[in-house]
Amino acid sequence: MLWAQNPPQKTGISLSKSEARSNTSRAEPGAINNGIYHNQSFGFSYKLPYGWVDRTQEMQDDSSAASKSVLLLAIFERPPEATGDTINSAVVIAAEPLSAYSGVKTASDYFAPLTELATAKGFDVANQPYEFAVGSVPLVRADFSKPRGTLMMHQTSLVMLQKSYALSFTFIGSSDDEVSALIEKLIFRAHKRPQ
Repeated sequence: MLWAQNPPQKTGISLSKSEARSNTSRAEPGAINNGIYHNQSFGFSYKLPYGWVDRTQEMQDDSSAASKSVLLLAIFERPPEATGDTINSAVVIAAEPLSAYSGVKTASDYFAPLTELATAKGFDVANQPYEFAVGSVPLVRADFSKPRGTLMMHQTSLVMLQKSYALSFTFIGSSDDEVSALIEKLIFRAHKRPQ
C-alpha cells in the first residue's frame, strides 16, 4: 500500500544492523488525543489542522497480519463527499514492512516503487529524493505535482526506515507553501541516529 511517490539515488538513511535483523511485529496504530496524533512506537506526533476530517478507520485494512501495511493516519481538509473547487488537502502516514520490498535497504530505495505508483496516478516528479530533516531527524524527501483542471496538486513524501518498516509521511496541498505548513506540524521525539 504505497501512499505517495523517485528512482533511488545513493542518498538515504538506512536501518541499523540490529533493526534490519529484528522480526517485524505489527506496527502500533497510535491515537489522536486533543487534536494531536501520537505514535509512541515510532516516536512522533502530528498536530491536526483545525476542522480537518479523520478518515483513518474508514481507510484502514482490517488485517492484523504483521506482513501488511498499516495506515497510521489519514486526515483530509474536507470529507470526500463534500465536493469543492479546491484541492482536498490531506496528510497520510503509513508504515509498510520492509519484508514486502526486496532491495529496500535505505529510505531512498523506497522511492522507486513510490514513484512508480505516483506516476501511474498522473503525478510528475518535481524533485528527486534528497535528504531532508524534520528537527534533528533525518528523512528522505521527494516532491510530485499533478494538474487537476485549472489547479495544481502538490504532493511531498517523507520516508524513514525504522523498526523494520518504511515509515512514509505524505502531504498533499494546493501549493508548496501549504505543503510546507503541513510538514511543520510533524514533530519527532528526541532522536538518536543509529551508529
